[in-house]
Amino acid sequence: MELFDHLMLGLSVAFTPENLMYAFLGCLLGTLIGVLPGIGPVPTIAMLLPITYVLPPTAGLIMLAGIYYGAQYGGSTTAILVALPGETSAVVTVIDGHQMARNGRAGAALAIAALGSFFAGCVATVLLAAFAPPLAEVAFKFGPAEYFSLMVLGLVGAVVLASGSLPKAIAMIILGLLLGMVGTDVNSGVARFDFGIPELQDGIDFAIVAMGVFGFAEIMTNLEQKENRVDITDKVGTLYPNKQEFKEAWPAVVRGTALGSALGILPGGGAVLSSFASYTLEKKISKNPERFGKGHPAGVAGPESANNAAAQTSFIPLLTLGIPGNAVMALMVGAMTIHNIQPGPQVMSSHPELFWGLIVSMWIGNLMLLVLNLPLIGIWIKLLKVPYRILFPAILVFCTIGVYSLNYNVFDIFLTAIFGLIGYVWSKLRCEGAPLLLGLVLGPMMEENFRRALLLARGDYLTFATRPLSASLLVAAVLLVIIVALPSIRKKREETFVEEG
Repeated sequence: MELFDHLMLGLSVAFTPENLMYAFLGCLLGTLIGVLPGIGPVPTIAMLLPITYVLPPTAGLIMLAGIYYGAQYGGSTTAILVALPGETSAVVTVIDGHQMARNGRAGAALAIAALGSFFAGCVATVLLAAFAPPLAEVAFKFGPAEYFSLMVLGLVGAVVLASGSLPKAIAMIILGLLLGMVGTDVNSGVARFDFGIPELQDGIDFAIVAMGVFGFAEIMTNLEQKENRVDITDKVGTLYPNKQEFKEAWPAVVRGTALGSALGILPGGGAVLSSFASYTLEKKISKNPERFGKGHPAGVAGPESANNAAAQTSFIPLLTLGIPGNAVMALMVGAMTIHNIQPGPQVMSSHPELFWGLIVSMWIGNLMLLVLNLPLIGIWIKLLKVPYRILFPAILVFCTIGVYSLNYNVFDIFLTAIFGLIGYVWSKLRCEGAPLLLGLVLGPMMEENFRRALLLARGDYLTFATRPLSASLLVAAVLLVIIVALPSIRKKREETFVEEG
């Protein structure tokens, strides 16, 4: 009954004209950036962060959330039609989705992707509404030692599940933690690692790093590539899967939803890991695995359901524990701190309208996305014909204005440009930017909880091992490191991530 009352509160918040407008705007932008290859939710949310300064907290978060799960929908459109995944999580959809299009079943593939995404998004939102309150109750029992250990587990999980090389992911996490130390020491009030630059005394704004590493660097990477336009046909065909396609797709949707919902909660898991895991699962349990890669509906339904379910459930650790599980959630932490809202269990009690309004808006957003992705498919096809050389200068200008509006400081623009160049070099070295962003966001929080725990324990480092919950989390982190170090697991990880990268 209490859950029903909370959902009624969420409905009253989400159904206001203003929040409906921002939910639609977020879903529309998400679909747009999902459709356009080379632009992802991380740089887009990083670009739009300054806008949230002037928006009410609930409206801003509803819009940013819509961008994230909207990008999962939109990414399948180009993956199916032109074999260009608009979003990283849609890479697997290309394999069977584009083959279905070549077999004259593009409309059916798009419908399977959209309906699977809608079902998964709705189910995952129900799970978020059901499991978030009890998890938040558990989180209230956390002290500084438990929070520090939880963040250690989160960073270890992010390293283990990050795509690409394991040593590079570790190096990026450490670099992120070091960047988080720049600025004024909270306890002593002394400036540190600022190299005598006054603008660095308040620390490096994570929005600047995100916009440089993901926004500017992404633009440079895409502009250096020669445009390889595939012939795009406006003929999609019927949007209705036939009886056999529906029969093959539906079980994959259910399995993908379950798998994505579980993996989305893991630190570093998210949509990309879920889509790859779902495709692997469908192929392994199929009676006809040889059909995969030749246009099997389950090869579209499973991954698309999994990545959308994961996009929704990745909000659970953020809203209940205050721990971002991926780069997008790290940006959401920033959006919340902009409005002086501390992510974690207290959000539910101190800002119930924001918490439940955001959850209910996800249901509304999923319905909006179904309307945006099927009837308007012709518009998205037209959009694909716009040359990238026209799109990217506009994005660059928008980024620059956004950076300047953070503090109205030209130094921020130069700093973003520097991080853009560094991010471009990292992309050449195949270094993931996401672990860096997680390290940057979690670093100051880890340091604060570490020092607070030691103060309470009068300098006794054993406090982290003697407190049962803290010790359990640290043991889980150690076990995760040991498991991933096993030769068989390491080899499987390389096959899954490194070759894909």
